[in-house]
Amino acid sequence: MIILGLTGSIGMGKSTTAAMFMARGVPVHEADATVHRLYRGAAVAPIEAAFPGTTRDGVVDRDRLSACVLGRPDEIRRLEAIVHPLVRAEETAFLDAARRSGRPVVVLDVPLLFETGGEARVHAVAVVSADAAVQRTRVLARPGMTEAKLDAILARQVPDAEKRRRAHFLIDTGRGLAAAEAQVDGILKVVAQMSSGTTARRPLVSRRPG
Repeated sequence: MIILGLTGSIGMGKSTTAAMFMARGVPVHEADATVHRLYRGAAVAPIEAAFPGTTRDGVVDRDRLSACVLGRPDEIRRLEAIVHPLVRAEETAFLDAARRSGRPVVVLDVPLLFETGGEARVHAVAVVSADAAVQRTRVLARPGMTEAKLDAILARQVPDAEKRRRAHFLIDTGRGLAAAEAQVDGILKVVAQMSSGTTARRPLVSRRPG
């Protein structure tokens, strides 16, 4: 089974791209969606213990939690020490189920893939990207987003240029949905060859569709 890592900085269109893989029948494990579930379940008690007042009615209040940790590296690391093992456990269960069902390809959608060393857990990495101006316009249109908050988020992420350099595949969402879908189809053709054994597994070719 080939594991494709999907990543990209905030506002690059990664969620839309993940949906393209799902529409093509590829199982996708979304780290962000897993965190949302955990913030209503297993992560609530340990987060409240570490950051009192950040939960309400048995659910993590993301705005309160963000206010506690954003721009504070030590606090971010404390939060990650709680959340990351829980997310990894969910990811492992997803991969085990996919293997049992004989899936040839799966996608791990992980926003901080490079930042957490996650590329070591996948066979190839697809980076979703767009022009910096497009990225800022998209993100600043979100409710509650500010220039300062965006800059703080970007400071925690590997720069887009570095992600592009380290990618096996690049999906440019700045060229429109049709172009992005064509790039996804191109990636799946290469990955299908890897799955069938007609392409070497490691190191992978750095082919970038589109």
